[in-house]
Amino acid sequence: MTYLLKASFVMLFLLASSAQAGESQRAPSPEGTRLYIISPANGETVNKTVTVKFGLQGMGVSPAGLDKAATGHHHLIINGDALPDLNKPMGSEVLHFGGGQTEKTIELPKGKHTLQLILGDHRHIPHNPPVISEKITVYVK
Repeated sequence: MTYLLKASFVMLFLLASSAQAGESQRAPSPEGTRLYIISPANGETVNKTVTVKFGLQGMGVSPAGLDKAATGHHHLIINGDALPDLNKPMGSEVLHFGGGQTEKTIELPKGKHTLQLILGDHRHIPHNPPVISEKITVYVK
């Protein structure tokens, strides 16, 4: 085996090991957990000020910093093209609800917008497997 081939094999092994280590550090989520947006409804036309209500089944809601099994807190992704890195704390790409809030009134400009929820553990890191809502679309008049 050439040096380059050996180095490539070692690099692939290290990347795979790193991904597995990241997943193992994430808090577990119970099977069948469901995260969803109660309102607004997918496809709904709303005013520029809209209250987004969060729904969660199979887990509890707790504030950030409280390490309690089968709990987490909400993060809202507005107009996100991709999910945040699942092995790191979520940052400015999401709105954080670390106090355990289950709804938020937001303002959106006129036009088409997408909303999606992702649950984070006490450290703002998504669970394993991640608890993510369907992405919905709303239209602001």
